[in-house]
Amino acid sequence: MAGSDKLKTELKRYKKLVAAGKLSEAKEYLPKVYKLLDKSAKTGLIKSNKSSRLKSRLSLQLNAKSTKTSS
Repeated sequence: MAGSDKLKTELKRYKKLVAAGKLSEAKEYLPKVYKLLDKSAKTGLIKSNKSSRLKSRLSLQLNAKSTKTSS
């Protein structure tokens, strides 16, 4: 299952960037994660609703972190 391993690795990498406060790098990395999630949903690795849910949660994490640091 190379696809699921890659998906998990990329999600972890993104979450580590957000947790470390590297928000500019995380913003640049987010479209790559989105592309991987969409491709995984298209090939049937995950369901499309899960893909949408993960994309929403990942962007919420980034926005929450950026509002905490800016205020």
